[in-house]
Amino acid sequence: MVASADHILATMVYPLDQVLVVMPAFNESEVISQVISEVRAILPGVSVLVVSDGSTDGTVEVARAAGAQVLELPFNLGVGGAMRLGFRYAVENGFPVAVQLDSDGQHNPADVPALVAELERFDVAIGARFAGEGEYTVRGPRRWAMKFLSGTLSRALATRLTDTTSGFKAHGPRAVALFAQDFPAEYLGDTIESLVTGHRGGLTFTQVGVAMRERAGGTPSHNQLKSAVYLGRAFFALVIAFLRPRRWTTAAA
Repeated sequence: MVASADHILATMVYPLDQVLVVMPAFNESEVISQVISEVRAILPGVSVLVVSDGSTDGTVEVARAAGAQVLELPFNLGVGGAMRLGFRYAVENGFPVAVQLDSDGQHNPADVPALVAELERFDVAIGARFAGEGEYTVRGPRRWAMKFLSGTLSRALATRLTDTTSGFKAHGPRAVALFAQDFPAEYLGDTIESLVTGHRGGLTFTQVGVAMRERAGGTPSHNQLKSAVYLGRAFFALVIAFLRPRRWTTAAA
C-alpha cells in the first residue's frame, strides 16, 4: 500500500524547513508565479530559490513578487550552471536538502515528499518518468537515446534507473556538498554527467516514479531541430562523462 502524502510528510527525516527547492528558469515569466505559489501551498515551510539563467523577460521580477528568493546569472549557462549556483546557495545557507524542480509546471510539487523521504537511505532520489506512474511518452530518437543511456548508466552505477535524463531530483547533504564543488554545466551535464560525477564521489542513487504534467505555459526548450540531434549529442555527452578526468573531491560524511 502506498503511503499517503501526509504520512510521508510526518515521517520525513528532513522536515520541509530544511528543504531548498531550486528552480532554474529561463524566460518563464508567464508561468513561474503560478508554479511558486503551488510549491508554497503544497509544501508549507519549504524555501524556494529561483535561479534566472540569463532571462531577458520579467522572470526575475515576477519570481520575487511571488515570494521566492532569486539569483541572477548574467547570461544563459544552461540548467547545469543554474543548479551549480543553487547547490552553493544551499551550502552557504545551511540547507541539507536541495530539490531540483522545473519552473514550467511539469513537475508536481506533491511528489517532493516521496523523493525527500528516500534521502534517509540514499544520497540522490530521481523522479523517474518511466517507472510506472503517469502516461508520459517519448518517441523517435529521444526515446532510443533515453533507453540506451538508462541501460548504460544503470550498469555503471549498479542501480536500476529508467530515467537518467530527469530534471526532477532530491539531493541529500552529501550530494549537496559534492555538487556545490563539482557540478557539470555542459549540455546534459546536469543529468548524465552528474550521475557519473556523483557515482565517482561515492554517492548512492535511487528513483521514485512520478507523473509528468503538461507545461503550464511559456515556450518549450526543445524544438524539432533539437530533438533531431538529441540522439547524437546524448551519446557524445555520455562518452565525455566517462572520459573526463576524475576530480578527487569526496562527498561530505
